[in-house]
Formats: sequence, structure tokens, C-alpha cells
Amino acid sequence: MLTSRGCRDPHHVRRLEVTVITGTPEQLLERARDGSRAALARLITYVEGAGDRHQETASLVYSSHAPYVVGLTGAPGAGKSTLTDRLITVALRESFARRPVFTHVAVVCVDPSSPFTGGALLGDRYRMQGHATDERVYIRSLATRGHLGGLSMAVPDAVRVLGAVGFELVIVETVGVGQMEVDVASTADTTVVVLTPGWGDAVQAEKAGILEVADVFVINKADRAGATQTRRDLERMMDMGPAGPWRPPIVDTVASDGTGVDELWSALGRHHDFLLEEGGDERRRRRAAHELDRVLSALLSERVRTGESAQRYEEQLDELVAGRTDPYRAARALLFEG
Repeated sequence: MLTSRGCRDPHHVRRLEVTVITGTPEQLLERARDGSRAALARLITYVEGAGDRHQETASLVYSSHAPYVVGLTGAPGAGKSTLTDRLITVALRESFARRPVFTHVAVVCVDPSSPFTGGALLGDRYRMQGHATDERVYIRSLATRGHLGGLSMAVPDAVRVLGAVGFELVIVETVGVGQMEVDVASTADTTVVVLTPGWGDAVQAEKAGILEVADVFVINKADRAGATQTRRDLERMMDMGPAGPWRPPIVDTVASDGTGVDELWSALGRHHDFLLEEGGDERRRRRAAHELDRVLSALLSERVRTGESAQRYEEQLDELVAGRTDPYRAARALLFEG
């Protein structure tokens, strides 16, 4: 059902039409597949929230084919958004060896939420304005909402919504890399770690899990001093680690002028083909386990904090604050003694 309402500016010079689209998830999915961006936006809003709408939407989209997901992660200021903007252009122009050109590309920009207000700037789209009017491209910002892994809990569901609507490639751009911020690897088929010259201590990066996360390394802003040393550090880290069937390539880029973006796209294509050769069963199973675990965690948290259990939760919280229990005993009491 479409509704609209008009309002005038302070000088009554022009009329502004605000359109809101509503409906069941099934109705919205049908409209989104017919090209309605408003319906698609509403579906993603449903999976950002909780309750029946979220679950109804998930039950519809998880039966559809999942898109190919490229995750970009790296420290703030590494140039991920500009690099994503350049990748969109190449993706709509160049094919992989084993698949035709992507006809539709979506980007999910995951922005950090304020730990104090819960708000997020959601500003990455400003760096992708060149694609704002392209009907083949859809860009959506989501907030992390305090999730430590650097991804909003809604991101995997939003990716599946985009796949169900017909987007063949989804680029997930996340907040920075850190000890707890490697969650993107559980959502992406191919994970790109973006670094810059002078990126810091290689030992700390190795502890943070970069080697385990990356399928492709990018040294962005490679025209700056220190790019050669950064490459040496990465090569040394990989040489010291266990050898696997896939060794992450290292690609130099300058996203501001597009240098190296074609080479990055070729590296993504090689990893895409590698996944096809390997079958991808184990990676799909890990992703499914991650999706199941996150839902279990959310449902358990909801169970012990709402309804009849809410009072018991507050009592255990009081006991913890008073030092009469510990988090483990409190959690066991809430889960097994209720």
C-alpha cells in the first residue's frame, strides 16, 4: 500500500512529496524484484529490526540463491569507500573467467555506532555518488549497533535480501580490522583486507587475525613512501605461516585515481574461480554455522531478558553488581535454573 503526504516549506514555494511503502514481506519482495527500490529499502529495514517482520523476511530470502559476497575491511582512513566506488565501475564492465559480467551490484556499508548514543554517521555513501543514479547499483548503510565483530547482526540477512531481489554481487564494507573485528570473513566469499603504507606493527596485525581473514591483500595509497616495506612485511608473515591451497595475492592500488583496481578485480576473479574449483562446501558450512550461532545467541539473550525472565535477569544483575556471584554462575542460573 502506497501512501503520500505533502508539506510546504516555510515560504510555501514548493511542495515536497514523501512516499512511504508498506506491505507484507512477500508483497514487498515481489515489488522489489520488479524494481522497486522503496520496497527493497523496506525489506532491509525489516531485517534491521526484530519481531515477526524480520523472521518472515528471513524465511523468504534464505530459500533464494545467495549472491557472491566480497568483504572489504581495513582500518579507518585506508580508502575502502573510494576503492569500493572504483570496484563497482569495474564489476559492471569486466567479467570473471567463469561467469559473465555482473549486471547488478549492491554495496552494504557498515558504519560504527556511537557507544554512547547508539547513533551512526552512515556517511560512506557520500564517496559513491557517481553511482547514485545508476539503476544497476544499490547502496545501503547499516550501523554496527555495538556488535564487536564489526558487522551489524542484520548484515547477513540484508545480504540475503539483496540476493533474493536479484543482485549478483554484494560488496560489504566494514569498520576497521582488530582483535574482534574479523567477522566479515564469516559473511564474505572473498575477503579483502585493505592496508596502507606505514600500517603499523606486523606482529600486532598477525595477532589480530589478518592472515586468517584475508583472501586478498590490498596496499592502498601505494604511491606513498613505505609501500615496499608493507609488501615485504606481508610476504614475510605469509612465509612464516602454514602453507595452504590459496596464498593471498598482494595488490597495490591508488584508489583516488583508479590505479591497480583492474588488477584487484583480476585477483578477485582468481579467488572466485578457486572457490568454484574447491567446491566451497566447507566455507558454506562455516557461514551457515555462523548464521545459526548468531541467531541462537540473539534468541537466548531475548529469552532471558524479556517476559517472565526479565525480573530474574535484573536479580542476577543485582547479585553481580554486589559481588555475590560471577557472570558464569549468573548466566547458568538464567539458562538452566529458570
